[in-house]
Amino acid sequence: MTTVAPGGHIGILGDGQLGRMMAIAAAEMGYFVHVFGPEEDSPAAQVSHRSTVASYSDQEALTAFAKSVDVVTLEFENIPTDTVEFLSKVVPVRPGAKVLEITQDRLFEKSFINNIGIGTATFANVESMEELIQAVKQIKAPAILKTRRLGYDGKGQVKITGASDLDKVWAEMKDTPSILEGRVNFKMEVSVIVARNPAGETAAFCPVENRHKNHILDVTLAPADIPDWLAEKAIEMAERIATKIELIGLMAVEMFVTQDNQILVNELAPRPHNSGHWTIEGCATSQYRQAIRAVCGLPLGDPARHSNAVMKNLIGDEIEAWGTLLEDPENSLHLYGKKEAREGRKMGHVTRLMPLTQKPKA
Repeated sequence: MTTVAPGGHIGILGDGQLGRMMAIAAAEMGYFVHVFGPEEDSPAAQVSHRSTVASYSDQEALTAFAKSVDVVTLEFENIPTDTVEFLSKVVPVRPGAKVLEITQDRLFEKSFINNIGIGTATFANVESMEELIQAVKQIKAPAILKTRRLGYDGKGQVKITGASDLDKVWAEMKDTPSILEGRVNFKMEVSVIVARNPAGETAAFCPVENRHKNHILDVTLAPADIPDWLAEKAIEMAERIATKIELIGLMAVEMFVTQDNQILVNELAPRPHNSGHWTIEGCATSQYRQAIRAVCGLPLGDPARHSNAVMKNLIGDEIEAWGTLLEDPENSLHLYGKKEAREGRKMGHVTRLMPLTQKPKA
């Protein structure tokens, strides 16, 4: 087992806001961070010791990057697995290519989850018009057709109803390998963020409720308003997934809570997660510090929350409210250093804490 002590160098693949907050946590813990990504003046590079601006396929740049650090992690799960395998010849990459191969493909991901005894929405593989017709007959409308790879924040998805023209639907997908998922009648979307280090130690944050707007996370409430036994079940499921997939690092497990209090896993994200921003102020160990502990082979920190919390994403021009938000001394404002506030773009977030006895409300 490789342990990277404070004073060591951590490489981060990906240069967005999650990398930015990981880099800040790493610096506070005494590490130096080298960020690798395609964007000039990126959110992560602005706060890192070093940055490389290059394509994930640039082997010369990747080689220099690998030789400059003691361990590599990622803030973006769609890093090409070829890149991870190439780097792994020189330096440990955590999580590794096996985790990415599963979590980058919705068919592989849901099959893996089912194979370890955990439920998901019903699904079927779709790679042709004929398979789409058969899948709709099997699963029934309403359903959602999703690309197997690269979809996020509602991208790469088409809703199917009994009135849908399947020829038009498949034309919209442009023959992209997809899966058809049956719609889940859920009362709440929750997530559990779990860490696992090389020694096999796991630690999970409490389940939180996630509310979306236009398919993008709008508000997170910590903790989710679910019974204790159900929260314990959600944590057990997340820890089982982390162990079975042999995670080293951090993973968010997104779940549906059904009307009859069943839990179905929706997606896995093997990196820090939007729904864990609140842990910076609300927990003994934030998700970002926990990620650094895990990939460096350190003992995991205490994920217990000392406060309840509400986290609000600032999307697009919502960032213009920063001045008003700062007028309230109980708000903790985080801005990501992005110069252009485009529609749907995550520009920052604000967290508000409250006593453990007070129920968080959006």
